[in-house]
Amino acid sequence: MTEHTWSYRSTAGHLAGADLTGYKVEATDGGIGKVDKHSDEVDDSYLVVDTGPWIFGKEVLLPASTVTRIDPEERTIFVDRTKDQIKDAPEFHRDEHLDDAVYRDRLVTYYGLGGPFGGRLV
Repeated sequence: MTEHTWSYRSTAGHLAGADLTGYKVEATDGGIGKVDKHSDEVDDSYLVVDTGPWIFGKEVLLPASTVTRIDPEERTIFVDRTKDQIKDAPEFHRDEHLDDAVYRDRLVTYYGLGGPFGGRLV
């Protein structure tokens, strides 16, 4: 089954309406920061992650489809990308990119099929 870039996987354990703010985010090779903002709107779900000192205090936007598992007891979200893959994603600026369709298309290309990591169809 093909899952959309901006939707959580059915197996991720995401519950609609759950507040993920403050959850730790783990890449496949270690922690990358904490959720600063999230959306669980249908076909527009994402995480804005504050990376703290890891990449000089920048924020990154991760499409919901990168989430593999949510552990509510540990308040941790696991994603299917490495730290370097996340660090090399198109740069995110909250005041410019949250509602920017062109930026979203760049993320779909980066994280999705045809991107550098051969992601799922979108």
